[in-house]
Amino acid sequence: MECLKVSEAKMVVYVHPSKSTKIYDAVLRELSSLLFKFDENFDGVVLAYEFDILDKSAKILSGIHPYIGVRIKAKLLLFSPKPDMLLEGRVVKVTQGSIHVIVLGFASAVITEEEIRDEFVYKIKHEEEVFSSKFHKHHTIKVGTMIRFLVKSLDEEILHISGSLIPAHTGCIRWLAKHLDDDTITGRSKKKRRENEEESILQDHGTVSGEALSFNSDHRIKKSKKEKRPKAES
Repeated sequence: MECLKVSEAKMVVYVHPSKSTKIYDAVLRELSSLLFKFDENFDGVVLAYEFDILDKSAKILSGIHPYIGVRIKAKLLLFSPKPDMLLEGRVVKVTQGSIHVIVLGFASAVITEEEIRDEFVYKIKHEEEVFSSKFHKHHTIKVGTMIRFLVKSLDEEILHISGSLIPAHTGCIRWLAKHLDDDTITGRSKKKRRENEEESILQDHGTVSGEALSFNSDHRIKKSKKEKRPKAES
C-alpha cells in the first residue's frame, strides 16, 4: 500500500537515571510507547521500528528531575494515509448505507452510501448483506471481503478513515486482480499482433528495425536483449 513508508530519524530519548544500567531496555520501552499512535513529528502512525544507540556515553540533563539524553538512530515503519491514496482492508460490517472496514488490523474506515458508486446495489443474499455489481455478477462486497478503496480523510486522534468506492479501480481486490490480469493478457496479445504487423511492413520495404523496445509492468521503456541487425543494402 502506498500509505506505508519507512522513515529514518536521529532522535534523543530521555531516560530516567534509575534506568542507567539498562539503557537499551529503557529506550526500547520509550519507543514502544509510540506504537499505533499518530505522531505529528513523523506525520504518521508508527507501526514498527529498529534502532541503534549512537553515543554510548549518554549525557545527564540538569533539572529538578534529571534525565539521561540518549542519542539514537531509528528506522520507523509509518502508516501515513493521505487523501486520494489507495488503501486495502477487510470488510467487517455491511449495511444499506455504509461499508465498514478494518485496515492493517487496527485502523477503522467507513465508506458511506454517497461514496459507493452506482454500479453497486445493496442486496440481501442468503440472509447476508452485500453490495453487488450490476455489471459483473461476481464482483460483490460482503463481510470478510478484502477491498481496495480511496482515502477521503483521516481523523488522526481516533485513527478513523473516511473512504470512497467511486473510482472504477476500487472494489473487491480478488475481482480487481483477475480483471486487471485479463486486461493485461488482452493488451499483450494486441501488442504482439501490432509488433508482427509492423515488422512485416518494415520487411516489405527492405528495412529491419535496428533496436527493439519493450514495456515492463511499470510502463518504463527498456532495451530488449535482441541483437542489432544491420540494415539491408538498397
